[in-house]
Amino acid sequence: MRATGRSGVTLQDIREEIGCSHRTAQRWTAALEEAFPQTVMEDGDDRQRRWNVPARYVAPLLTPSGDEFAALGAAIAELDNRGLAEQARLLRDLRAKMRTLSPVSGRARNEVDEEIMLQALGHATRPGPKPAVIAEVEAALIEAFKGPFLIETTYEKVSGDKRRRRLAPHGLLLGTRRYLVARDVEKAVFAPLQHFRLEGLTQIQVLSETFEPDRDFELRKHAETGFGSYVDERQVVTVVCRFAPIAAGRASEFLFHPTQKLEHEKDGSLLVRFKACGLLEMCWFLYQWGDSVEVLQPSELREMVHPYRRPFSAFP
Repeated sequence: MRATGRSGVTLQDIREEIGCSHRTAQRWTAALEEAFPQTVMEDGDDRQRRWNVPARYVAPLLTPSGDEFAALGAAIAELDNRGLAEQARLLRDLRAKMRTLSPVSGRARNEVDEEIMLQALGHATRPGPKPAVIAEVEAALIEAFKGPFLIETTYEKVSGDKRRRRLAPHGLLLGTRRYLVARDVEKAVFAPLQHFRLEGLTQIQVLSETFEPDRDFELRKHAETGFGSYVDERQVVTVVCRFAPIAAGRASEFLFHPTQKLEHEKDGSLLVRFKACGLLEMCWFLYQWGDSVEVLQPSELREMVHPYRRPFSAFP
């Protein structure tokens, strides 16, 4: 596949790709020439020898398998489950194109394999609540991220207050609640990024005006500050929970947070420690564990969880 690219493949490329010696890389190029007599070898301006194979000779080997179609189907189902209908539609279109370009002889087998794998993965019929799709807002944000372009929208706060805003979108936080991370460009130049509920955005319009995203902003790092999709760096706290021995095994299979540290106690219980914000989302999650979880800190979270604990017949 590397050899079908415009610049072909060099011995150095092969060494980096598979972590081999120069001599082994030479054996690979010899095998390439033997398998594909159409291979063209030439020296580039950088004095590196390059091997190039016309893509049409490799195409039959690149037919997607049933497992690969199933992985694509799982991704589509996950996008649907997260309420990202437009992104799911684009992947469906891609899957349809791939099927059309696949050799007719292998399509039936691939379709059977795909169906089996999807059912095994549990994505073919995935139950559960999910955020309602706001097609107009989603389509506009996808277009804005491409620029990136400013957007103009009417935003309604939880209090009911509405006003028109010009925003510089930086990313989306997805979860039980979904937030747009953006800067209000009508405020001070160095105003902090804010979070806007997607369901609060209406009458959205993508402007032709572009902007320079904050260089120091990393969406993944920003998201890891929160327990769920709610993020407020000013509210980060240290959380310590103890799971009873009966629930410790199941709890140890969860990644509660990227910063977590697990500690197994002598009586079989499990201590989980991490730093994050979003006490309400923590409360929603911990409630599912019933009386098998004890919140040691912070006291605010303990007061939210403990009065409502009850025994459940199963764990999340």
